[in-house]
Amino acid sequence: MYHVVAATTNPAKIKAITLAFEDIFGAEAFRIEGVDVDSGVPNQPIGSNETRTGARHRVIGARQVRPEADFWVGVEAGIEDNMTFAWMVIENMHQRGESRSASLMLPEIILQGINQGSELGDEMEKLTGIAEVKRKGGAIGVFTAGKLTRTSVYHQALVLALAPFHNSVYQVRTQTH
Repeated sequence: MYHVVAATTNPAKIKAITLAFEDIFGAEAFRIEGVDVDSGVPNQPIGSNETRTGARHRVIGARQVRPEADFWVGVEAGIEDNMTFAWMVIENMHQRGESRSASLMLPEIILQGINQGSELGDEMEKLTGIAEVKRKGGAIGVFTAGKLTRTSVYHQALVLALAPFHNSVYQVRTQTH
């Protein structure tokens, strides 16, 4: 059974990781442990590079906390231009898989708060009155009337990030002459 360490304690992210690992490896093939680690980037990452760096740093932190695990998974949400999205980073002892989620255009009222240094989650709480909205459906759930959620969008990207771990074409081969 694989020991999967999620570099988060956010239930929406852990559910997405669980669903992706179930899809690829089967429901009985792993157990997930969430750990609280620092992203090494601001609480509201801006831009693709900063967001991807946050996901990678979460994996590094998870590996330090649980070096005996089989997989480490980092998920970092960010803002780029007028959109929210997330980077997924998955590592085992031999390789890394990465993917970027779909993006959601944010309304100007939310972007104004973010541009003043606020986090998306805080702005969404102000707008909706939903406490800890980022631990639930997130802005994605709110703005798609629940048709998509943070979990469902991250799930898809995590399945993509898992591709190198179950497709032999990704395996590094050395040629002998």
